[in-house]
Amino acid sequence: MITLKQLQSKIVSLFQYKKSERTWHIPFLASLCVGIPLFIGCYFDKPTNGITASIGGLVFLYLPSSSLARRMVTVLACSFGFVFAFTIGVLFSFNPYLSSLVLGLFAAFVHWVSRFYQLKPPGNFFFIMIASIASCMPFNLEIIPVKVGLIAMGTMLACMIAFIYSILLTKGTLFKSEFVVVVQKNYSTIFEAVIIGFFMSLSLLTGLLLKLDNPYWIPISCAAVIQGVTLEQIWRRTFQRILGTFLGLGLTWLLLGLKLNLFWICFCIMAFQFVVETLIVRQYALTIIFMTPLTIFLADIGNSIPIDPNGLIAARFFDIVIGSFIGGFAGWLLHHRYLRDKSEKQIRKTRIAICRNRVTYF
Repeated sequence: MITLKQLQSKIVSLFQYKKSERTWHIPFLASLCVGIPLFIGCYFDKPTNGITASIGGLVFLYLPSSSLARRMVTVLACSFGFVFAFTIGVLFSFNPYLSSLVLGLFAAFVHWVSRFYQLKPPGNFFFIMIASIASCMPFNLEIIPVKVGLIAMGTMLACMIAFIYSILLTKGTLFKSEFVVVVQKNYSTIFEAVIIGFFMSLSLLTGLLLKLDNPYWIPISCAAVIQGVTLEQIWRRTFQRILGTFLGLGLTWLLLGLKLNLFWICFCIMAFQFVVETLIVRQYALTIIFMTPLTIFLADIGNSIPIDPNGLIAARFFDIVIGSFIGGFAGWLLHHRYLRDKSEKQIRKTRIAICRNRVTYF
């Protein structure tokens, strides 16, 4: 039974503003990586291409705090992952069932890889986000190479900015004494990968079957909630995401009422990206308030601002609430001790049986 003091502590933790040693460099440079492609697209009157390239710029957020060599290897590897995620998503977007299945398999794979190499936050999130967005794009085989090329160009810009920043920060020191931690938690990681893959597939299929305008909001919200490392943190993120989205949609409604032109929309996206990266390590609910207009502007900049902002706001809130609840249930399964232990034992038995059969065969 939860005491009144414990309840008060949990409520306070929902709105606690944490201190962080993160400098302004990362948020500022991340906003540049996103903003530069947007303004280039705006200048050439190709806002959709600018959006696609700006998504690739998010790879800058995977820049680790280490030597110059490891920094660049990590960002380049994640850049390849971004391009692969987008390619996989857009190639199978012609069929909702196949697209959902492929997203689930990809999400399971990318979670296993990120856990194997102990990839730090944002972890598997942006890979799954990119694959989800690509899975919901209209299928057109002729323009797939162009789209993939734009993502690659966005990652190239981010790698260039990361390289210059890293040289200035590390003073050109190529290597330093450090260890690359590779943790093999085979059975628990496989269990997590299966759960995450299944619910990513389910969330995308739900959005596609409901024929939502932008069904990728559901798997993205689901993936964001699952990022919590404990069950309590997952439920906290679910509540914070719904609350932050509600307030963020109010901010979006006000901005839509101003009928901003393309230039100011790009400027708002860049400013919100800076605010989001500043707050994400401090207060999640507050971050979502600014992330909501950021993502909505990114989703709708290529099609111009909708005439009916009320319909847009209602649709986005509906999508995100569904995704958050699916993510909350997935998180409950991930941290259910009995299911976890039983699944890991079964996976272990299956692996041993396969190895014995292999030895007997040879």
